[in-house]
Formats: sequence, C-alpha cells, structure tokens
Amino acid sequence: MKLSVCVIAKDEERDLPALLASLEPLRAALAPGFEAVVLDSESADGTRRLAEAWGARTARRRFDDFAVQKQACVDLAAGEWVLSLDADERLSPELAAEVAAAVYDPRDRAGFTLPFEVEFMGRVLRWGGLGGERHLRLFKREKGGFGGNHVHEGVSLDGPVGRLRAPVRHVPYRDLGEYIEKMERYTERAARRRHEAGRRACWTDHLRPFWELFARLVLKGGILDGRPGVTWAGLSAFHTWLKYARLAELGP
Repeated sequence: MKLSVCVIAKDEERDLPALLASLEPLRAALAPGFEAVVLDSESADGTRRLAEAWGARTARRRFDDFAVQKQACVDLAAGEWVLSLDADERLSPELAAEVAAAVYDPRDRAGFTLPFEVEFMGRVLRWGGLGGERHLRLFKREKGGFGGNHVHEGVSLDGPVGRLRAPVRHVPYRDLGEYIEKMERYTERAARRRHEAGRRACWTDHLRPFWELFARLVLKGGILDGRPGVTWAGLSAFHTWLKYARLAELGP
C-alpha cells in the first residue's frame, strides 16, 4: 500500500461526502496502492455507513483528544505514506496530482507541508491572520506521528520536509450555527488544557477579546475580506472571551 488517507470523524454525515469526492482523483492516480481509513468517534449519524459505501476502511474509537485520536487512525493505516485530513477539508485535483507525485518523489523526503485556505461564508479568507497557513499532513508512516494536547495537535517528523503548492480547502463552518456549536467544545477543551497546565484566570483576560478583534481586523487586515472577514474577527473575539470565562469557571 503506497498511501493511506487517514480521517477522524464524529457526526460528519454532511461534510464527509465532499471530502471523499475530492479524493477520487487521488484514488484513481494511485490505485491499487490507495486506501482511506476513517476512525469514527461513536457517531450518531450515518458517518460510518457513508465511509464504507465509498470504499473506506472504518473503525470505531471513543474520542479523548485530537492528537491521540489522529495517531490511533495512523496506527490503523497500511500505507507507506499517510495523508491526514479532516472531514471539513477538500483536495483540489491539482493537489491530488501533487500528492500522487510526492509519494513517488525520488528525493528522500520524510514528509511534506501543505498550504491551507479557509473558506467562510462563501469566501476564501486571505487576511485576518488566515493567509499563508501551512501544516505537515503528508508523511512517511514510519518517520512521524501525532503529538499535542486536547485542542492543538501536530506531526513530529524524523527527516527532511518538502513543500507542496496547491492548497487544501478548509471549510470549518457551514454557517454561524455550526461555528457556535463547535465553539462550545473548543473553548471547553482550551480552558481545561490551560487549567491543567497551571494557568489561572486574571482580570487582564477581560482585555483579550478587544485585542483579538483589533489585531484581526486592523493589524492583520481582516477588514479587507469584507463581511466574512469582519464576522470571523468578531466571532474570534467572542471565542477568546468564552475561553477565558470558562477558565475562570474552573476556579483556583
């Protein structure tokens, strides 16, 4: 097996079909050396059924944190290479072609970083701190693995890293309702992580949302993305406020 695409998912019935459809050119280019592995976190919808109908190999595991869950998915993979993706991400045909070429690259690369672009309210956000984002997502299974914490995870790699050019399209929120729904989970995990690390709330935390809004809109140019950029900045400020309010709620 040349490449395993590894996806963790929970109740992703609406997002997963678009991701799987975007993998079709990659599957065609690498077949039969291609597989998709979907690790389901006890979904209550048709996530696992959809994945299996497409041809993915599935397993189930209770979610604890992102790093552990993603590594558990990688451990299920049979491929020499792993491409780790989320259900709300999509590959363009150009990126699929780059990935297919990269796994046969004669240079001794242990992995590749991929550029990311965020789509929100129907627009790709270029400003507000979101442009130029890159993540290490394509790597040799025997050379790397996931580490991190409740909220932020990343790949540690032993070996040289290359760079791909075509971006992954990330659609993290279909609408404001989904943003608020996910914010509930993310802020709770972020507050708990800070509390476990010994961080405690203080009065200056009340200033953080104002700085977040100013930094994203003005210093990072988020206003240039129009209404979606302004909305994203406002939601980010509220996200920051809620995170530290929850930290205060956890007590001394």
